[in-house]
Amino acid sequence: MGRVRPAVDALPAYKPGKAAEQAEREHNIAEAIKLASNENPYPPPAAVVEAVAAACRNGNLYCDHRATAVREALADRLDLAVEQVTVGAGSVALLYQLATAYIDPGDEAITPWISFEAYPISVQTMGGTLVQVPLTPDHAFDLDAVAAAVNERTKLVLLATPNNPTGTAVSSAAVATLAEAVRHDVIVLVDEAYREFADPALGDPVTDLLPRFDNVAVARTFSKAYGLASLRVGYVMAHPEVVSAIDKCLYPFNVSGPAQAAALAALGDDATAEAQANIDAIAAERGRVLAALAADGWETPDAQANFVWMPLGDRTDEVCIALEQRGVVVRPFSQVGIRVTIGTPAQNDRFLTTLAEVAQPA
Repeated sequence: MGRVRPAVDALPAYKPGKAAEQAEREHNIAEAIKLASNENPYPPPAAVVEAVAAACRNGNLYCDHRATAVREALADRLDLAVEQVTVGAGSVALLYQLATAYIDPGDEAITPWISFEAYPISVQTMGGTLVQVPLTPDHAFDLDAVAAAVNERTKLVLLATPNNPTGTAVSSAAVATLAEAVRHDVIVLVDEAYREFADPALGDPVTDLLPRFDNVAVARTFSKAYGLASLRVGYVMAHPEVVSAIDKCLYPFNVSGPAQAAALAALGDDATAEAQANIDAIAAERGRVLAALAADGWETPDAQANFVWMPLGDRTDEVCIALEQRGVVVRPFSQVGIRVTIGTPAQNDRFLTTLAEVAQPA
């Protein structure tokens, strides 16, 4: 009904990871496990749970529209001015606000591809075009090709690092080279949803890039490392003019009161220590899973996030369905590969055992 905008009518639908319960219904099985959405397998820190419960007592009242206390706490931790920080309902909401602020019909954004599936949706919603630059044969970014793709219509460059779904990452030094090569009026977004799982030697774009480049923005989230995926809190750090533009597209009371309370609690010393212990456990399991896959003959790219990428090509759908029928739900990218979240040790063992039952390296 009505007259849908052509840009919206042509949008691809975002596909979240399949729930374990859905797989159980579809295949008439029980006790399925979900390794499809890059969720932290451990609950939020205890201080976060307590803060959320307390915040719910004020659920009858509107929260702070700007999440001012969260902005201030982040600015203090990151040694930034408050005007350089904005907060949204997950970093993906801020991505949509960024596209709304900068993309007009006919404009372009550029990203290495395959990458985060929300990128084309956010850009195309505004009538823009997402230019997709192929990854290198080892599933990494070709930033020279990205720079070469920039033209007079380019408004944004979107870099997910570590990349979703391949798990590969680029250094802040490499991003600096790209930023030097593109026009000053092109915003370069460094999307670090999985930063806490990556090698620190890759650098920190907040300290390495923001002081040098007014057109670089950095996005991060509490969803992965802190286990707040369902509470929806992300943040972007950028030049105050970029933050102001993003904020103009903030819909009222975007970040709920319980979510703001969760973020503030997560930044406390006890919660940070608890989250770091979980991060370390996930990283150790990631190494164990990669070693087991390699021992079985599978080739996987460098993994810098809380998942592993298996480039299976035309075997992808067959392997994914076979795993799912046995209760192991992973995330397929049809005809390209599967992304497997690092879960608990028991979940990871089940994935490895089931994979050995259904498929062998080509």
